[in-house]
Amino acid sequence: MLRLLADENFNGDIVRGLLLRHPDLDIVRVQDVGLSSANDPDVLAWAAENKRVVLTHDRATMPDHAYERVAAGEAMAGVFILNDRFPVGHAIEEILLLAACTEQAEWSDRAVHVPL
Repeated sequence: MLRLLADENFNGDIVRGLLLRHPDLDIVRVQDVGLSSANDPDVLAWAAENKRVVLTHDRATMPDHAYERVAAGEAMAGVFILNDRFPVGHAIEEILLLAACTEQAEWSDRAVHVPL
């Protein structure tokens, strides 16, 4: 199962819904790990060190920072980019599907838009 890190501005309703539907899902929020107000490179570095795929709504800067890490030869555990206008229920279903049907290593060095 995937290990996830929800970015600071990631919809809390999605995080709560994920945990309601799957209480043993391995997900933490940046606020839970001392990364409140951290910049994207710091969030990505922490996620890489802790082998967690980042959940974000940030389509503007997070993918660029992710691929800068890859280009520099640094580890990048993966990024799932969800449009913040995507319905909460659908977002929960998509993330749970990815968590159940994929392996952590499949997302290494990739930033993908969800749904796929």
